[in-house]
Amino acid sequence: MAHQSSARAFRELPVSDIVEEEGVPGYRADDFYPVSLGEVLADRYRIVAKLGFGVGSTVWLCRDLLAADTRALKTIKVCTAQRTSKMIAQADAEIAVATYLQSVEGEHPGRNYIRLLDTHFAVQSPHGTTHQCLVYQPLGMTLTELRDLFSDRALEKSLFKNTLQIVLCGLDFLHQAGVVHTDISPNNLLLGVKDASTLLELEQAEQNTPIPRKVLPDRSIYISRPMPITHGMPVICDFGTARMGEKHSGDIMPELYRAPEVILGMEWDCKVDLWAVGVMLWDLFEKSTLFGARVNGVLSDEVHLAEMVSLLGPPPPDFISRSEACKKYFDSEGNWVAATPVPGQSLFEREVQLQGEEKDAFVRFARRMLCWRPEERPTAVELMEDDFFKFRCK
Repeated sequence: MAHQSSARAFRELPVSDIVEEEGVPGYRADDFYPVSLGEVLADRYRIVAKLGFGVGSTVWLCRDLLAADTRALKTIKVCTAQRTSKMIAQADAEIAVATYLQSVEGEHPGRNYIRLLDTHFAVQSPHGTTHQCLVYQPLGMTLTELRDLFSDRALEKSLFKNTLQIVLCGLDFLHQAGVVHTDISPNNLLLGVKDASTLLELEQAEQNTPIPRKVLPDRSIYISRPMPITHGMPVICDFGTARMGEKHSGDIMPELYRAPEVILGMEWDCKVDLWAVGVMLWDLFEKSTLFGARVNGVLSDEVHLAEMVSLLGPPPPDFISRSEACKKYFDSEGNWVAATPVPGQSLFEREVQLQGEEKDAFVRFARRMLCWRPEERPTAVELMEDDFFKFRCK
């Protein structure tokens, strides 16, 4: 058992408290491997701190007992049980995409901004379930967490622009290699780590002041330890829903980030990632999300599309003809016919941080990504050269 010599040094939470992964929708205790601090996985990776959790995994800082001191700390994602095809597919996709991208030849600067697997293995839980474990080089906090540290919940302008160019460079590498990420958002962009001492401090903090946890007969549920600020470049992470190849179909993307072709059941390609970058401009810099897309807290395609019409104008008729689902919302000329009113707003009005020519350039930049026809969205490398980046940050 971890921390036996100071068994009461941590704060034990009441058993009735719901914390961390216990609060995810559809939670089942036996879906999650019961990781414990101090445990050694695969006779190699000793768990030293909890970093986070999600619907499909818990994430931990671990020490590689076979590595040199300077490279000993890793991040390990312990996936939920391979009980459902969705969880199996996401772990398998992460492994397959990493294996493929590591085989891609040629030099591309975007390769430096992609987080790929170091290795992977499977473990068996006491419940008899199998769990994939994915090992990575450690990274810092998400861009969501970094943004929330600013008083107005918006990145400083020069940091915002530099971040965008790095993300676009990483996406250009992916797209040239034939990979669509499908899940671009601030939650999947993490800061790099330049100085390993930051992570060593995290490990030491867990030893000196163990994090609170809820102790149950068959497992402990730990509170995630907050990540410190690190100063490396942003890195694109989480390839569990990535696709390889040019054309695809099916539902993808975070709810408020879905491109119109996805909502309307059309074929889609790598341009969905560029739509997501366009939406992300508001999450990172404009103090608000671009789309609400909900009625009484429930996601609504109709509301989402009405908001798109208000910001982009009506879709062109040739776009409407690509999906039968369009008939629920548009006539053959692209006019809105659904019951939800189209809001009175524009992209120019929704931009609140800039003024003058720079504001105009920002809106033009956003419009290049936020357009109905995906084939009209520029490539990532073309967007890196946009006039918006030519304005000097003051």
